[in-house]
Amino acid sequence: MVRISELEEYASKNNVPIMLPDGIEFLCNYIKENNVKTILEIGTAIGYSAIKMALVDKNIKVITIERDSERYNMAIQNIKDFGLENQITVILDDAFNVDLTQSFDLIFIDAAKSQYIKFFEKFKVNLKKTGVFISDNLDFHGLVKSEEIIESRNVRGIVRKLRNYIEFLENNKEFKTTFYSIGDGIGVSKWQS
Repeated sequence: MVRISELEEYASKNNVPIMLPDGIEFLCNYIKENNVKTILEIGTAIGYSAIKMALVDKNIKVITIERDSERYNMAIQNIKDFGLENQITVILDDAFNVDLTQSFDLIFIDAAKSQYIKFFEKFKVNLKKTGVFISDNLDFHGLVKSEEIIESRNVRGIVRKLRNYIEFLENNKEFKTTFYSIGDGIGVSKWQS
């Protein structure tokens, strides 16, 4: 039986971005406390967060999208190792090519940081009126608040896109977002009533 710690260790050694421990704990507690049963995850990586979310309750169904075939295959294997194939469906594709008809209690965005606004806009039609978006990496290792220390142009570009996303959430008339300085920065966005 594979253990969660093995996935964490693999991610750490191989530079696979997974949620920080207090971030994933926050996410799983949110799922438990709010009786979330249907989840869409954008950005599977090796299946770590999908597995953690599915383990909260055996009635939870997760659909998760990954565009990298190597990570997709690893996620499929990890999900099998945990015996969660009946709870987690992994789609190998770019999220922008995926059109879903289901609606979800929770949509979790943890993929290409530069595309967060587009993910949000594309998939909001799939969010139940009582549902939430949860976005990870809004602090981006503390760089969002201290851009001046960034040396890489590429990283500066990502940070700018994340700042735009935060501004997009703050000014969004359809959704009210609460920001948490947990993990790598989390936003919880609910429909305005």
